Amino acid sequence: MLFSSLFSASLLASALALPSSKERFDARVARRAAGTHLSHPRISNGTDVQYSSNWAGGVLSAAGGTWKSVTATFTVPTPKEPAGASGTHAASVWVGIDGDTCGTAILQTGIDLYVSGTSVGFDAWYEWYPDYAYDFSGISFGPGDSVTVTVTASSKTTGTAVVTNNSRHQSVSKALSSSASLCEQDAEWIVEDFSESGGLVPFANFGTVTFTGASATNAAGGHVGPAGANAIDIEQNGQVLTSVQLGASTVTVTYV
Repeated sequence: MLFSSLFSASLLASALALPSSKERFDARVARRAAGTHLSHPRISNGTDVQYSSNWAGGVLSAAGGTWKSVTATFTVPTPKEPAGASGTHAASVWVGIDGDTCGTAILQTGIDLYVSGTSVGFDAWYEWYPDYAYDFSGISFGPGDSVTVTVTASSKTTGTAVVTNNSRHQSVSKALSSSASLCEQDAEWIVEDFSESGGLVPFANFGTVTFTGASATNAAGGHVGPAGANAIDIEQNGQVLTSVQLGASTVTVTYV
């Protein structure tokens, strides 16, 4: 997922502390294992929860393939450095098809969050793994903005990615095709600690991200919410970093 720096004018003076566009591009190219999150089942508060080193959110899986579109709306949070930490931290918020039980291809789109000190930055991107990820231009973000993200598979090798900033009345989309076929068996609403240079980037304290209007469309045209999805939390070095709650049309991910 190629990067472009999109900061508000009030942050430009201090934005040099954040990674450059080239550094963000390099990080995107390095994210080839983003979907293989190496989860394992656990029990938490009477609910089956899977733990992953880099994914938190909900994954709705259907054996045999059925998902044609995944969408949700969320409010852009204000990322912060974790308590006692310094330097650049990041997180990614996205929706996607496949990458969990099917790892041969992933169609996904979303935004990245960056923080370094008091400077924050945001990028919008799309990807059809295993191809590179690319940036969207012509769209900007700020904390508190309402953003809708949607991926649609018109076939197993063609589709679209759309990111809309409802608050700023900006929308971008990209028609995609790939030689890597989707299985169409995973629908995902995810907050991710992505990888760079073979390791995970320092994870930002993103507060809470709530995907609202979260829905997956199946091949029959029916809409399914995330209530029956698998809940995934991020666990690193024996410490659980997130808390996920699933609702009829919501996936709430909280940094803990």
